[in-house]
Amino acid sequence: MYETGKTAFTRRAILGAFAATTVVAAPTFTNAAGLLRGAGDIRRIRMYSSRTGESMDSIYWIEGEYIKEVIKEINFFMRDWRSDRTTSMDIRTVDIMAASHNLMDISEPYMLLSGYRTPQTNAMLRSRSRGVAKNSLHMKGMAADLRLKSRSVGQMAKAAVACNAGGVGRYSRSNFVHMDCGTVRSWGR
Repeated sequence: MYETGKTAFTRRAILGAFAATTVVAAPTFTNAAGLLRGAGDIRRIRMYSSRTGESMDSIYWIEGEYIKEVIKEINFFMRDWRSDRTTSMDIRTVDIMAASHNLMDISEPYMLLSGYRTPQTNAMLRSRSRGVAKNSLHMKGMAADLRLKSRSVGQMAKAAVACNAGGVGRYSRSNFVHMDCGTVRSWGR
């Protein structure tokens, strides 16, 4: 215990004051990396694919460093399942996904509907739907289409928009949210 004049400071009181300051300061982070910094020294991604039957629950960042082996696993997991082709996913998209997941305070993994798409896959999907962009960021490994059973499209989109770090598309009729690391923008209902 420390005493100054008539005021006594205990270690517990000092730590309590620090914790209260940290909680008040936490909401000031405005992008995905900032939100993840507030989450501690690890970043984790949880996903599954009903198309391939695969799932992953991996820590991909520890104490300021991305784990190369896990990033390779993420690239493979987010591959174009139609052609089995991979690309180097832009890790900023994964950071946005992880930050959004943290904001929703859930443990349920994302269902990955679409990560990387080859130009051929994108053209095929574009011929079937007017909602597929000709120059989709999926073809650059910069986007993901995701679904959660426990959260609505609106809840997922709100969390992603709060990251203020990329594009967020709401596809309520198809029950999924698009997240990308392109320019900050949003669309859909």
